[in-house]
Amino acid sequence: MVTVGMNYAVLEGKEAPFEKKFALVLDVMAETPGHIKTNLYKDVFQSRSYLIVSEWATRETFDTFIQSDAFAQVTNWGKETILAGRPSHEVYGDESSASVTGGCPVDH
Repeated sequence: MVTVGMNYAVLEGKEAPFEKKFALVLDVMAETPGHIKTNLYKDVFQSRSYLIVSEWATRETFDTFIQSDAFAQVTNWGKETILAGRPSHEVYGDESSASVTGGCPVDH
C-alpha cells in the first residue's frame, strides 16, 4: 500500500468550488481499481490550504489514475480557475521511489 499526500493552495474565494469538485473526483476515485480511501483536510490556520491524503493498493494503481483522462480534466480545470499555485505531492510507503514534489507526478 502507498499513501499520497497532495498539498493544494486555492485562490481566495475559491474554497467552495474546490471542495465541490473534490467531491466529484472522490466519486471517480472510489470506482478506480486499487483506490482504498481518500480524505480532504483543510488547514485551520490558512483556510485556502488543503491536504488530500489518498491510499492506494500500489504505486502503479495511483500512477494509472493520475495518467487518466478524468484526472487530466480536473487538473486542467483547477490550474486555470482554482489553484493559487502548482500543487506538491508526496508518496509514502513506496520503496521503489522516493517522494514526488514540485507538482503532480505527471505533467499535464
